[in-house]
Amino acid sequence: MSLTMTSAGSTQQAAAKDPARAIARLRGASMGALTMLIIEFALGVGVNLYITPAKGGVGEAFSNGPLLALHSVLGLLLILAAIDLLVRAIMAGHRVVTVASALGLLAILGAAFNGVGFLKHGQNGASMAMSVAGAVAMLCYAVCLVILGSSERTKA
Repeated sequence: MSLTMTSAGSTQQAAAKDPARAIARLRGASMGALTMLIIEFALGVGVNLYITPAKGGVGEAFSNGPLLALHSVLGLLLILAAIDLLVRAIMAGHRVVTVASALGLLAILGAAFNGVGFLKHGQNGASMAMSVAGAVAMLCYAVCLVILGSSERTKA
C-alpha cells in the first residue's frame, strides 16, 4: 500500500522537523498582521475625520475617494492575512497562537461587518464598533508575538 503525502501533511511534517522555523514564520505573520492593522487603524481615523459616506453600501467604499478605497482594500487584505496566520498556526500545532489568531480573525471580520454597516447607515455606533474590533485584533496579534517570542526564548 502506498501513501500519498498532501501538501498540508508535508507542511506539518516540515514544521515538526524544524519547529524554530515554524515559530519564526508565525512570528513574521503575526507582525505583518499587526503592522497592517496599525496602518488600517490610521487610515480609518482619516476616513472618520475627512469623509462623510453617502450611505451607499459596499460600492461607496470605492467611489468616495482614494482614502476610503485604500482603507477598504487593506481591510480585505487583512482578512486574507488573518486566514493565512490561522492556517499556519493550526499546521504548526501551536494551540495558543491558533486561539489568538482565530480571535483576531473574528475581530477583523467583525470590523469589516461594522464597516459595511457604517457605509450603509452612517451610524456612529458602527464606526465605534469597527475601531474597537480592530483594537481587539491588534491585541490578539500582539499576544501572538509575545507568546511566540517567549517560546523561542524558552528553547534557546
